[in-house]
Amino acid sequence: MVSEAGGLRDLLTVDEALRRILERIPALPAEDGPTPQAVGRVLARDVVAAADIPPFANSSMDGYAVRAADSTSAVPDSPIQLAVTMDIPAGTVPDGVVGPMQAARIMTGAPLPAGADAVIPVEQTDEPWQPDDDVPLPDKVRIFRMVRPGENVRPAGEDIQAGQTILHAGSVLRPQDIGVLVSLSYEKVPLVRQPRVAILSTGDELADLNEPLKPGQIRNSNSYVLAGLVAAYGGIPIRLPVARDTLAEVRQRFLDALSHEPDMVISSAGVSVGTRDVVRSVVSELGAIELWRVNLRPGKPLAFGHVRGVP
Repeated sequence: MVSEAGGLRDLLTVDEALRRILERIPALPAEDGPTPQAVGRVLARDVVAAADIPPFANSSMDGYAVRAADSTSAVPDSPIQLAVTMDIPAGTVPDGVVGPMQAARIMTGAPLPAGADAVIPVEQTDEPWQPDDDVPLPDKVRIFRMVRPGENVRPAGEDIQAGQTILHAGSVLRPQDIGVLVSLSYEKVPLVRQPRVAILSTGDELADLNEPLKPGQIRNSNSYVLAGLVAAYGGIPIRLPVARDTLAEVRQRFLDALSHEPDMVISSAGVSVGTRDVVRSVVSELGAIELWRVNLRPGKPLAFGHVRGVP
């Protein structure tokens, strides 16, 4: 620990202070949490896809599933004609095979039937339809251009392949990550437990939001800022009442903080060299001060330690 009379050469750099603080912060355990509520949480382990996404080859267009080889001679002036043998709405399974010179009416997202290897959009045929749940299936359809194998088809595993690491440990889960996890049927995911952070402000000059301001007082805004930051970064803030600048009250507030079983206590003010800055004394009494004073402005009298094992 540096002496209170030390000069700039005794100050810790910001990087060194941060390194020493992080070395003393224990890693939080993992827990399984429900996927839909995991936005903003930290992933505890890598997530590996157990299946392909999409799980089957499917159409990316409303149209007709065809064999590309049958369309090689199709041109606007001389279309080819195919027999329509089945209808495949999304959410159903094809019950047949597309044979030579045949087609299957198919909707976006529906599985590609066996035998077909391409989809011609309905707008490029002579059998367009209007949205309706009872459009009759035509006997035949004419195609006016050649299609290539794989055209308008999303193959199985195009987005994600089974065995692929899709999210890495330490990732902060975003809404789109939740969508991927749900697509892979993950009802729960391994998450780092949310840190519980007790927040304590000290100072005779502070009044909380629900207290009247006395002459010479200001609002205890810092604790609300700190609570907001803790919540924004995925923690659970625990705001404590203001502690007046006495050893007895600051000591009691730290003990109150420990009763909430926090993973960390953040104290605002009371660590400089004022005659009533008693936080360092209390922390030293209940635990230990591990560093004090950082080459940072504002914030030079930053202190870090532990109280009964809690940083």
